[in-house]
Amino acid sequence: MADIFEKLLKDMGPLGQHRERAHGYFAFPKLEGEIGNRMKFRGKEMIVWSLNNYLGLANHPDIRKVDAEAAAQYGLAAPMGARMMSGNTIYHEQLDKELAKFVHKEDALLLNYGYQGMVSIIDALSGRHDVIVYDAESHACIIDGLRLHPGHRYVFKHNDIADCEKQLQRATALIEKQNAGGILVITEGVFGMAGDQGNLKGIVALKEKYQFRLLVDDAHGFGTLGATGAGAGEEQGVQDKIDLYFSTFAKSMASIGAFVAGDKNIIDYIRYNIRSQIFAKSLPMPFVIGNLKRLELLRTKRELKTKLWEIASHLQKGLKERGFDIGNTDSTVTPVYMNGGVEEATAMVMDLRETYRIFCSIVVYPVIPKGQIIFRLIPTAVHTLEDVEITLKAFAETKKKLDAGLYKVAEIPAMADA
Repeated sequence: MADIFEKLLKDMGPLGQHRERAHGYFAFPKLEGEIGNRMKFRGKEMIVWSLNNYLGLANHPDIRKVDAEAAAQYGLAAPMGARMMSGNTIYHEQLDKELAKFVHKEDALLLNYGYQGMVSIIDALSGRHDVIVYDAESHACIIDGLRLHPGHRYVFKHNDIADCEKQLQRATALIEKQNAGGILVITEGVFGMAGDQGNLKGIVALKEKYQFRLLVDDAHGFGTLGATGAGAGEEQGVQDKIDLYFSTFAKSMASIGAFVAGDKNIIDYIRYNIRSQIFAKSLPMPFVIGNLKRLELLRTKRELKTKLWEIASHLQKGLKERGFDIGNTDSTVTPVYMNGGVEEATAMVMDLRETYRIFCSIVVYPVIPKGQIIFRLIPTAVHTLEDVEITLKAFAETKKKLDAGLYKVAEIPAMADA
């Protein structure tokens, strides 16, 4: 019999195998200073494009004031216990109601975390006779939720409505054969890697031919899309056709927590059956009160979304004018696609940081196929047009170096933690 730890340590995983040279620089970097468009990395000021602080609320003075006052009044312990048992308050219930109203649903349920919440929602909704149909590019929290699903699941090609219909046909045939169960379709409002919106309108149209319920994870669309900021469903005119709308506070709200919204009867079912909330401590009061304030700013400070889109549009337009491939993004998420190996990608990252003082996230194999590089830029309402121009110049110059083969090196040196 093998020792389970010994077995694991022989293979540290596709990312863990690079830990010695990556830790503290490419992986687990430490950004320091006030959260904003410019922060320090290893003592040097950087223009930062890696924070999901879309509306700039992380350091908004009104938010900081409410967060501090709530922490001083309640501490981090209150309320104690799971919400079902002893951790419920009028503020938790108020946030439920205000979230539901904001996304145009009857009811909503506050969740402690987005990742944990989505996993547990899928577990609460689906049994062994049910079939789940989902987009191939779904976020890891959806995939991990599917791992708990005891029944069948069918994946459709990313945003491919024809293939979605094909999988619905398979699911329908299976349900009819076993004479039990139902169908749940899961997709995203905005896909966080590529930035393209899920084709919610196309999926909703399939309801005319097939019987299913639709769950949408709109973590990146909530607060950034739609006339009122209610997300991708509002943007596409189908918010009322989404059966369950889910989002996290970690993006536009720059906070902790999440929620799911829908018809009151199904939200009540989830409220009494979602294990990750029934068996976990209630969200602490400072987060609840802070999130109420954040939601208020989403409603009343529309200029923040306007500024976010000004920066995003300027950045995306500038990249395209300089010949960069930014894919099919129709959100503020801005991917930049390039060709190159891991060594070239890491050398380019180092050049962007050390020479040009640009800090952004990079995605390489094994997350994407070998030979590809994705730089993922996240514009925010606190970035400036000057930040954009400096970044465009840096990307143009580093791409010339990449194309000229100047980043082809035998090995990237280990970057010891500073």
